[in-house]
Amino acid sequence: MKRIILALALLSIVLSVHAQRKVADSLRAKLSGKLDDSTRVQTMLDLSHIYYLSNPDSDIVIAQQAYALAEKYKLPAKQASALNGMAVGYATLGDYPKAIQMLYESLRISRSINDVLGTVRELNNLGDTYTREGDYRKALNGLLPAEKQWRQYIRDYKLHDRTSIRLEPILLVNIGEDYLNLNKIDSADYFLRRGAREGKKFDDLINNIDRDFGEIEIARGHTDKALQYLNDAERLSKAIDDEQMLSESYLSEAKLYHNNKRQDSAEFYAQKALDVAKAGGFEQDVLNAGRRLYSYYDEDHNLPQAYKYFRLATAAKDSLYSQDRVKQILNLDFEEKQRQQEIAAAQEQYRASVRMYALIAGLVVLLLLAIIFWRNSNQRRKANKVLQSQKEEIQNTLGELKTTQAQLVQSAKMASLGELTAGIAHEIQNPLNFVNNFSEVNTELIEEMQEEIGKGNYNEVKTIAEDLKINQQKISQHGKRADFIVKGMLEHSRASSGERQATNVNVLADEFLKLSYHGVRAKDKSFNSEVVTHFDDKLPKINIVQQDIGRVLINLFGNAFYAVNQKAKIAGGAYKPTVEVSTTQQNGSILISVKDNGTGIPENVREKIMQPFFTTKPTGEGTGLGLSLSYDIVVKGHGGNIDVKSAEGNGSEFTVTLPLN
Repeated sequence: MKRIILALALLSIVLSVHAQRKVADSLRAKLSGKLDDSTRVQTMLDLSHIYYLSNPDSDIVIAQQAYALAEKYKLPAKQASALNGMAVGYATLGDYPKAIQMLYESLRISRSINDVLGTVRELNNLGDTYTREGDYRKALNGLLPAEKQWRQYIRDYKLHDRTSIRLEPILLVNIGEDYLNLNKIDSADYFLRRGAREGKKFDDLINNIDRDFGEIEIARGHTDKALQYLNDAERLSKAIDDEQMLSESYLSEAKLYHNNKRQDSAEFYAQKALDVAKAGGFEQDVLNAGRRLYSYYDEDHNLPQAYKYFRLATAAKDSLYSQDRVKQILNLDFEEKQRQQEIAAAQEQYRASVRMYALIAGLVVLLLLAIIFWRNSNQRRKANKVLQSQKEEIQNTLGELKTTQAQLVQSAKMASLGELTAGIAHEIQNPLNFVNNFSEVNTELIEEMQEEIGKGNYNEVKTIAEDLKINQQKISQHGKRADFIVKGMLEHSRASSGERQATNVNVLADEFLKLSYHGVRAKDKSFNSEVVTHFDDKLPKINIVQQDIGRVLINLFGNAFYAVNQKAKIAGGAYKPTVEVSTTQQNGSILISVKDNGTGIPENVREKIMQPFFTTKPTGEGTGLGLSLSYDIVVKGHGGNIDVKSAEGNGSEFTVTLPLN
């Protein structure tokens, strides 16, 4: 049954090609007769559309002539169609910037006259041009809105015009091929199948769709299905004498065999693709096949053959770029015609202005001119006075604003400095008090020891010496505590100089989680906690400063282990300390979640935890700088965010959001 359907489809296409040639002959004959302006422009547009693939140069020339007539007779819809026809021709020749420029101008005209069909047509051709250029994401930015707008238009107007609806399967297939080029196989399959269904409704067969389905099955690893589609594409190409599609089908078969480690078959079909492309003069396909053969023979370490196809591909590339001269000539010709039209319009406008001023000069008397000049002069003087007054007032206001701004900036700086100074004083005061107190006590003990030495009471001297030793250890301990606070402050204020690197967040989180857990265990051998990870293995790499984000993770993991450890000391044997770490991707960002079932954060202090020097830990166990530093790294350094959810007594969850872009 499938072979019968394919045979009917092949027959339909052959008849369609023959009919298209007859239409071109008929249009040329029609143009030689007498036509009204609108019909002549439309006939030229129809003829240029037939030529856009087979003879893009003729397409551009005819479309330029149609544009000139449409502009002359003020037919904006046909102006847009002519620009669209020229753009398609330039895109076929490879002059993508020129094509895009004309399509945007055509799009502007179609939108200004609310021509939905024209708007969708231009968006589709813009997407197709960006696809040819290799910018598939930008292509989808035009194609997807066009498809949505088209569906809405059909629903609103219950459109049943076959000619316009033919655009829909082409639009859907273009979207599918862009997704295929981006290796988004499921999306590609969805849109390509929709395009095939819509095409069949109107007896349209998209020539290259079997090869597209073959590429999808190659990506899915379905060798038999892929080969079946590619064989169908090959038969269709031969039946309608489409050598370019035949070359592309052979190249897809080469890819299939190469993926299945059948190197001889891969080289055989790549060679067939090259032979067909060379015979048809398809330089882009010659370049693609030559590159493929070069890579295959390079894998085989067959250097003579690899070098041969390397040279062939290089020659094809050079030949492609030799088309620039033809495109430049066409560009200059069209731009010169436009310039001449603009000069002629300007001259006509100037002559009309001269005639108008001459008529006014003949009618207006000198007295009236004198009165007008006096009145204008008087008004200018009054206006100048008002403007001068307003200028002085604005300058005064500006000076006051600058003064006020400087005062506000200074006030903000002083407030920030005062807050920082207060935090420093509060945090450093405690260890300094201990140092000072123990120093005074040590001074008194030294005096007592000197007295006891004088008395010869050496047992008492030994006791005092032991006290001195203990006090000295306390002084050292609290001195290190002050040093730790100062280092934390310096680290908090220092701007990171690290370079951003593409980083696997799962690996980074796993490494620092293990490091943090073993660090806690090293300090407290009795500490135990269950560690649960839920890492999304499909996460893309993200550009971050690894050291900085690692510092953030260490702080969050350390706080989580501290919270479950504190709860374990008071909850009893039924409590099971647990820390969960998960990663996921949402809305263009990567999320890292650190969740614990520890003591939680009281509601009255939850909004303060990101402030410098604020801590819920007892004195000596935290500086209050960890979360503040983490906030600066994530929000100011990486443009992300840190969210916290917590219930006192039931644990906390910190979520770090890092944007992919």
